[in-house]
Amino acid sequence: MSSDNSLNSLSGFCCDTAVIVAFAVYLAAMLGIGFVAWARTKDLEDYILGGRSLGAWVAALSAGASDMSGWLLMGLPGLAYASGLGSVWIAAGLLAGTWLNWLILAPRLRRETARTGALTIPEFFATRFPASAPTIRLVSALFILIFFTIYTCSGMVAGGKLFNTVFGIPYTWAVLSGGAAVMAYTFLGGFLAVSWTDAVQASLMFAALVFVPAAVFFLPHQGAGTAIPQGFFNPLTSASGTPLSLVTAVSLVAWGAGYFGQPHILARFMAIEEEDDVSRARRIAVTWSAVTLAGAIASGIAGVVYLGPGLADSEKVFMILVRRIMPPVVAGACLSAVLAAIMSTADSQLLVSASVFTEDFYRVFLRRRAGQGELVTAGRVAVIMIAIAACLLALDPESRVLGLVSYAWAGFGAAFGPVMVLSLYWKRLTGRGAVAGIAVGGLVVLAWKNLHGGIFDLYEIIPGILGSTAAAFTLSVFVPEGDGPASRPEGSSGDQPA
Repeated sequence: MSSDNSLNSLSGFCCDTAVIVAFAVYLAAMLGIGFVAWARTKDLEDYILGGRSLGAWVAALSAGASDMSGWLLMGLPGLAYASGLGSVWIAAGLLAGTWLNWLILAPRLRRETARTGALTIPEFFATRFPASAPTIRLVSALFILIFFTIYTCSGMVAGGKLFNTVFGIPYTWAVLSGGAAVMAYTFLGGFLAVSWTDAVQASLMFAALVFVPAAVFFLPHQGAGTAIPQGFFNPLTSASGTPLSLVTAVSLVAWGAGYFGQPHILARFMAIEEEDDVSRARRIAVTWSAVTLAGAIASGIAGVVYLGPGLADSEKVFMILVRRIMPPVVAGACLSAVLAAIMSTADSQLLVSASVFTEDFYRVFLRRRAGQGELVTAGRVAVIMIAIAACLLALDPESRVLGLVSYAWAGFGAAFGPVMVLSLYWKRLTGRGAVAGIAVGGLVVLAWKNLHGGIFDLYEIIPGILGSTAAAFTLSVFVPEGDGPASRPEGSSGDQPA
């Protein structure tokens, strides 16, 4: 087996001209899209939701790319490399969550936000519960900014690892370089730039995750020549052969429950041009997710087969595989897909955070009479502020992409998922219940994350969702107020999801 140093070394890779050219072309293309979108951004609705003009393909691919992020080509292959087929449970949960999110929430959320003119999730809640509007806006905005700063930080960490591994740039400068690139085109073009670039990035990610594991398994290469760890190919055990505990299995599958509360994904539902496009977009999104999740796990397994165990940082396995088996031109294209995965989510997170800051804080609490131009400018300033904060948090080179993503994913899933589903489907939900659900879900995740051992090893999204649901139900039933049934969405009393 190769030594750990040789496994983790990409010495000389940063000198490959083809890789540098591929990255330069990719970044120039993304910035070019940003400039085109700049010309089409006339008001705040254009900047936040692209004028609600997304077609099925762009909406589906953009949602998928912004959902999966850098962890799809770093965190998930790293998990599969370290734990084997036991990682399939997280993929199964995510695929089921993708399908249910498009089936249950997408059509109704698109219909209701178009009817009310809501541009953000907090604004949707405010129109649904007018008596509690100021409180629900403030609480929602607070948790969105907290968890998106953590989430965006994960993208900056992934970008730092990429530039550090490929080009040998010191980690700190690598983080800042990646953050500057994402900030630039998000600042310029807003939602249209983010959605169009996400569609391009999703295509790159798809191609790379099909091609790289296929190249390892089906093309002639000299593998590591080492024994595969016992239990590696058993989905019911860890790589060492130890049976998966119930807590571990449930925690992995529970990732799928987080979809209902992710603002950067829900924003794509709100921006679809026609409600009739939702079912077609769902089929595209589920197919894309199934193929890319399978490819990510296959990449991690290919890493063990070809490289053998021993990577100091398992999250670099995809990049090292690409370096070892691909010629420079192809490697440059595949590594651009890693950058695409990172940027596709970081840009969405920046934009949603800036949108919430502008629409639900700046305009509501600071400048009620602000014009459209001022609001767009405030959104762009917020993009810079949040990106800088995320970069500063990402400067620790020991940060793990998957750990940061799981924390933020749980926070959003618990704080907003139950309230979003209840607000669209349960006519008795009240404003007080919604505020309590958001607050309890978010606080439980923040607290549970810092507890360890026994039941506290359970993924924090599960107690967070249970707490949020219980709080929303209890206050709505036992502390009723007048804005529940009267302001419920049209048709929410019994019609079936599209």
